[in-house]
Amino acid sequence: MNLQNAQDYYGKVLQGSADLLTDACCTAEAPPPEVLAALANVHPEVKARYYGCGLVMPQMIDGCRVLDLGSGSGQDAYLLAQMVGAQGSVTGVDATPEQLAVARDHQAWHAERFGYANVRFVEGDIERLDALGLEPESFDVIVSNCVINLVADKVAVFRAAHRLLKPGGELYFSDVYADRRVPQHLLADPVLHGECLSGALYWGDFDRLAKATGFADPRLVTDRPLAINNAEVAEKLAGISFVSATYRLFKLAALEPQCEDYGQAVVYRGTIPGHPQVFHLDAHHAIEKGRIFPICGNSWAMLAGTRFAPHFDFIGDFSTHFGVFPGCGTGSPFGLRGSQSATASGAPCC
Repeated sequence: MNLQNAQDYYGKVLQGSADLLTDACCTAEAPPPEVLAALANVHPEVKARYYGCGLVMPQMIDGCRVLDLGSGSGQDAYLLAQMVGAQGSVTGVDATPEQLAVARDHQAWHAERFGYANVRFVEGDIERLDALGLEPESFDVIVSNCVINLVADKVAVFRAAHRLLKPGGELYFSDVYADRRVPQHLLADPVLHGECLSGALYWGDFDRLAKATGFADPRLVTDRPLAINNAEVAEKLAGISFVSATYRLFKLAALEPQCEDYGQAVVYRGTIPGHPQVFHLDAHHAIEKGRIFPICGNSWAMLAGTRFAPHFDFIGDFSTHFGVFPGCGTGSPFGLRGSQSATASGAPCC
């Protein structure tokens, strides 16, 4: 039901962003200047059929090979194409013929506008990425914008994403999450499903699923509560709160289930384009240029084992373990006086 309903809702029911009944599939984030400038180079028809819920523009992707899962009419793909430049590439995958037609109709227009052609679109179901002939470990970054909630087999999507990413690559995606599990019978409601609500994961299930598929430490980047302004939709979902959230999930073998403390720190050099003073790894890590910044072992790996490594100086190693990083994870389960578990709630997150 899920795939057919998504194809019908986004290919036939919705004719443009204005037809949405909620703000679940709308992006409220203010884009940074470079994204606003790139948006001016995207064809108006492509922008008119955009249904994303977040900004899937990770830092420093010049020259990267990017995969866009559920690329729709192509807005994110054409934005990313400008960010990766002529030496990079973007592959969009979508299962809705009407959306793909819009994206493909304007490929030549965008190539002329950019001065290079680095985008392709593949028709296919993101639950069955193995059938599309995509080479394992061939992408630096995978993005998705408010699409994973629409698929039934979310485990298959995360497993395939992990397989397709290069070591040190990341899945950087926005989607809709619920504060509790949405009742199963609501999945059959075509409007609730099409509006990205009934298929939303309970955040706890997402955390478990991500870790089970190889992404050991999901990092929240941004989040915002969603308003359901349609009375009929709100009544069906009474008692459930929804958020739009962007996560980054790194493919790194070194990541541990907890944020462990090894006495490490980094110093940001201020050299990542567009981020001269502060680099935001996630919602809890605003790393200022020139300041010694203590981090856990997982955050260390996310910087030292990825494309960000040349932009940091690294202090320490993994030779001495000090337990769970203060304020992160569960800490000691034993309730000892003075243990981290007794003080973690008042400490800053790593």
